[in-house]
Amino acid sequence: MSALVGTPTPRLRAALIWAALALALGVPVAAAAASDLLAWRGPVYIAAGFAGILGLGLMLVQPLLVGGYLPGLAAYRGRRLHRLIGALLVVLVLVHVGGLWITSPPDVVDALLFTSPTPFSAWGVIAMWAVFAAALLAALRRPLRLRPRLWRIAHTLLAAIIVGTTVAHGLLIEGTMETVSKVALSALVLIATVKVMADLRVWARRATPR
Repeated sequence: MSALVGTPTPRLRAALIWAALALALGVPVAAAAASDLLAWRGPVYIAAGFAGILGLGLMLVQPLLVGGYLPGLAAYRGRRLHRLIGALLVVLVLVHVGGLWITSPPDVVDALLFTSPTPFSAWGVIAMWAVFAAALLAALRRPLRLRPRLWRIAHTLLAAIIVGTTVAHGLLIEGTMETVSKVALSALVLIATVKVMADLRVWARRATPR
């Protein structure tokens, strides 16, 4: 009866959520793969570029896992996958930067020294260091015995920096990513990040349990 009156069943709702996520992640990758610019790029450069695209896509998944918005991945399973994807993001950053280093070391050096003439480079470097800092903080959470609230605030601040600078980095680049799908994915990443921060009351004394 619920389906007849327009309210999706839990199973249908879950399928729609996963389908929407698959589209949000798959369309930008497919559009980039169809770019004419790839014909002029070497395999290492292409791998570096797609590592960046995949990293941006995973930044949409991360807040959805934290907020428990993905069906079947709430609580422990969601947190565990969140940690695994965080580690994968570090790998993707290394592939992205490493590939660019192999293809053009001077450009990477200029970016790291913040002397590059391209505005997007600085945002990318800030995002890279923020990703490394978030991973290091996660690895040292138990040894440092960080209080839950302090950990939550520090991790959220780093996540906000990562998302903001990565989106700025991506939007300023005119490359293989198709413009509309890139803007749409970037907007979804920002919206999901802000929503989970608001829903979980990150700055409150105690986060809202989900």
